[in-house]
Amino acid sequence: MAAATLLVPLLGAAPSDARNTGDRLQSAFASAAAEYHVPQSVLLGVSYLQSRWDAHDGAPSVTGGYGPMHLTDARTALGEQVPHHSEGSEDPRGDSARPPLHPKAEPPKNSQLPARLRTLPKAAELTGLSAERLRKDPAANVAGGAALLAAEQKALGRPLSSDPADWYGAVARFSGADDTATAAAYANDVYAVLRTGQRRHTDAGQLVALAAQPRLSPDTGQLRRAGLRTLDTDETECPPTVSCEWVPAPYEQFGEGDYGNHDLGNRPASQNIRYIVIHDTEGTWDGVLKMVQDPTYVSWQYSLRSTDGHIAQHVKAKDVAWHAGNWYINAKSIGLEHEGFLARPDAWYTEAMYLSSARLVTYLAAKYGIPLDRQHILGHDTVPGGTASAVRGMHTDPGPYWDWRHYFELLGRPIVPTAGPYGGLVTIRPDYAANRPEFTGCVTAGEPCADHGSSAVRLYSGPGESYPLIKDVGLGTTPGKGVNDLSSRVSTGQQYAVAGREGEWTAIWYLGQKAWFKNPRKGPTAVSAAGPVVTPKDGATSVPVYGRAYPEVSAYPADVPAQEVSPLPYTLPAGQQYALGDRVSGQYYYAVGFDDASHRVVIGKDQYYEIQFGHRVAFVRAEDVRVVPSGW
Repeated sequence: MAAATLLVPLLGAAPSDARNTGDRLQSAFASAAAEYHVPQSVLLGVSYLQSRWDAHDGAPSVTGGYGPMHLTDARTALGEQVPHHSEGSEDPRGDSARPPLHPKAEPPKNSQLPARLRTLPKAAELTGLSAERLRKDPAANVAGGAALLAAEQKALGRPLSSDPADWYGAVARFSGADDTATAAAYANDVYAVLRTGQRRHTDAGQLVALAAQPRLSPDTGQLRRAGLRTLDTDETECPPTVSCEWVPAPYEQFGEGDYGNHDLGNRPASQNIRYIVIHDTEGTWDGVLKMVQDPTYVSWQYSLRSTDGHIAQHVKAKDVAWHAGNWYINAKSIGLEHEGFLARPDAWYTEAMYLSSARLVTYLAAKYGIPLDRQHILGHDTVPGGTASAVRGMHTDPGPYWDWRHYFELLGRPIVPTAGPYGGLVTIRPDYAANRPEFTGCVTAGEPCADHGSSAVRLYSGPGESYPLIKDVGLGTTPGKGVNDLSSRVSTGQQYAVAGREGEWTAIWYLGQKAWFKNPRKGPTAVSAAGPVVTPKDGATSVPVYGRAYPEVSAYPADVPAQEVSPLPYTLPAGQQYALGDRVSGQYYYAVGFDDASHRVVIGKDQYYEIQFGHRVAFVRAEDVRVVPSGW
């Protein structure tokens, strides 16, 4: 028998109103479990993996899932939402024009949707509740999830047991996956939650708790009778803790010397892999898979599905995908596309996808020696333009609504203070749910986006919101609050040198300027840190900043055209300091033809430092700066 599930009222609620406020959702789990004869712990575990028990005020996820149980109604969700891609038009490869992503498609008919995207209509049939109520009422949503679990248990010919160990097969099928690997990975994650337990306040302020059952051992053999297909995993490079299939991107010629959609390589033997770039797809799963299999389009190494965290690998890690819009970063990175939309604050990512992504990144980081920090685990929005002309076109995904704080917790690298108040650096770390900066342009230009938690913190030119926003001279635009405007924005996990403090405000060095953000003692938006920083060498009034670390001209052999070491439209002035992320040698990957026999890696003697310069990372030549300990 399972251990009893905790029933805990909202902290601070008076005993007389606890049933009506604090424990309403917990009570809904208890009621639904009793009505449909599903162990309450199983119901809670499945819901945690889907939504972390959040209701999102009835808004659908990126794959059309609603409520704590993530009941999917993709046709309704696609009809309500318009995919929004207002990023720049930078070339993902870095040296040739490519089309923008994913125009809006008409909502498909239910019969055209896979089962994983239409669980809510089935829940409506099983419960007799309206689809509208299942979408909007968290208690009804939980009942719908319980009914689906019970139906899956019956379909497997299993009794409605009170022992959670007997529900492994039903949990696996609840994922909606049509293959054994994805279903098993999903069920294993649910049972991991059951063994460790969880406790958190939801987005509606309710405390929900699940007692740990550390000795719980499910009957995993049930999955063999579920009738699911087997994935093609022979070519994949994934950890065993995720579901992963091989959906190859084509390496093909298509006329006039052009080819796509990636370059063959020999990494890490020829050059090291130093970065992982986090993207969002700006499109739905099926469309994304079609595009990466188009030889005339772009490529990335992995796609991750929101409903269940399933992974498709398209390009080998040894090869260079065209995904980041900066050829230097492409040549030294692995790209991960997550099913989602940056300008839909309420189109939330599932916990299943965050977990799967974190496991993949942890595996890749260990395999290739990539540090788990924000200067190596890059958002596409932190990749620099390679040249001055490329700065304006760089992309801004995954955007301000990706939960970097939670993601780094899942990576096993929680963002914590590493120094006292005078360590000289700060690491940005707002409370995601409580941090709600205003953004505009999610749906209509200039119109406010939905109020939502965020990883982003806004920067001002003085210690107060009455001061102008910080300007990015590389963009050359008036800074604003647009969801894609990175002029005056820092993000969770990024580190900056402290330039001053005044009251509740902290100043940092940013894009060659002193930039201020609100950092109150109660509810701080950053924590103290210490580490090496770079500053111009003595006697220099400023030093140039670069978007790529290319070798000196003398390093190129005669048959490889030398690439210009072109500075960006910024400088690092004397007296300023910037957090040091890495020391790298100048490198260039020459790959301009289909025949990989002509591909070459050029390595120079010049050394560079990667720094957190603005919202994006950048590079400075080692000979131009000195490295000193932080301290303020």
